[in-house]
Amino acid sequence: MIALLNCRAATPDDAVPIARLHADSWRRHYRGAYSDAYLDGDVFEDRRSLWAERLGQADDDYFTIVADHGDELVGFAHTVLDADAEQGALLDNLHVRFDLKRHGVGRALMTETAQVLRQRRPSSGLYLWVLKQNTAAQAFYSSIGGVVVGARLGGPFPGGGRAPVLRYGWPDLSALVGLL
Repeated sequence: MIALLNCRAATPDDAVPIARLHADSWRRHYRGAYSDAYLDGDVFEDRRSLWAERLGQADDDYFTIVADHGDELVGFAHTVLDADAEQGALLDNLHVRFDLKRHGVGRALMTETAQVLRQRRPSSGLYLWVLKQNTAAQAFYSSIGGVVVGARLGGPFPGGGRAPVLRYGWPDLSALVGLL
């Protein structure tokens, strides 16, 4: 675990660093699922626009947590409440700066997400969709108690493209709250 990691609620000022991290993560991990033309194009501007909109309006239907190391944003998690009647909240995004993977940032974000979710929806579970090709992410989710609860053809993704995705779920948030 890296020292001096701070998790907090995202603010509108975080839109650009979140977009930068989001675009970098997609370019590194989503090739073959998302179109190369999209990933090689201005994916940053697309993500900046999305995050400026999301963080620029108060909405009780979702929340975004960021992880800071010193004065730099190094990860984020975005959760949509009540996304599925059975599975609960959707962890729509979880991205960690590439050079800090396997240093506890993802675990810290998952713990903080579970704590906020328990406050807002005490009986909710949590789930996410991960590309079947993203085996590193699958190993991480399994290591923190996630269980595959479904599969489908995902997409169409931004810029086009479809690919198999797996649904990981945590019906009980207790394991996530106790990660750290």
